[in-house]
Amino acid sequence: MVSALHDKPRAPINDSVIVAVSRLVDDAQCDRRDPSHSEIEFQIKRAGLTAGDPVLQGMVVGKAKRVRAVLSWGLEHATNNAEVFVAGLIAHIRGCGGFRKGSPNFVGDEAIEDAAEAFRAEGYVLSAEGELRPAILDTLAGSLLSSALEAYVRRARRGSEDAALLVGTGKDLLEATAAHVISERYGSYSQQANFPTLLGQAFTMLGLATPQTPAQPAEPPQPRLERALYEAGCAINAMRNRQGTGHGRPWLANVTDNEARSSVQLIGIISGFLLAAHKAKP
Repeated sequence: MVSALHDKPRAPINDSVIVAVSRLVDDAQCDRRDPSHSEIEFQIKRAGLTAGDPVLQGMVVGKAKRVRAVLSWGLEHATNNAEVFVAGLIAHIRGCGGFRKGSPNFVGDEAIEDAAEAFRAEGYVLSAEGELRPAILDTLAGSLLSSALEAYVRRARRGSEDAALLVGTGKDLLEATAAHVISERYGSYSQQANFPTLLGQAFTMLGLATPQTPAQPAEPPQPRLERALYEAGCAINAMRNRQGTGHGRPWLANVTDNEARSSVQLIGIISGFLLAAHKAKP
């Protein structure tokens, strides 16, 4: 099931996104508004979330409650599948005219604004026309870039494969985080530097140990952890598929799904570790 999702667009999911997206299909105030239950069911099956669908379990619920239940189940049990469902449902609502004023399926300005705000907090942009895309991180700097990277860190820690490769930057999350830390502290970074050098510079600027940092007698365990995180980051980067772009699988062909998922979570852990150290060290 997991491998079949690699080529499908994804969008972030959290509790705020679940509430906002479910409102986009809430037709309680009118007689009829697409998408229909059958169209929602198609998106559920396409994302592989039938196990979380209350209707397919014999329950009778409205469309908004159905979407909310499926996404809540997916957030807990199948994050990558839930992200595919979010992206697919948004695209379908857009195709139905849900973001076009004057359409019988228009979801309403307030619902669109709430959804846009929920996605913005996760580093995504939802336009008034219903186009959903990642924020272009290369155009951000300072605290705005820090916030966007932190949003990707949260997704990566949940195992979101799409968070491993930052769409539109050519970097993975850890590489982008290291470059951001160096730029914040030094003003710029060398785009010609290889990954181990870039990550080592970020660690060193933050006073963190790398394998090049000599071990001291009776040193505390923290430097050992820091060295291990650096080594893990370099190992994960070596498994990156440099030909992969967009929503394609960002790993070499011999990397298993279990290794890929663990690597994504480690990317989130190491990136979050760097961002927290950056904030804490003046």
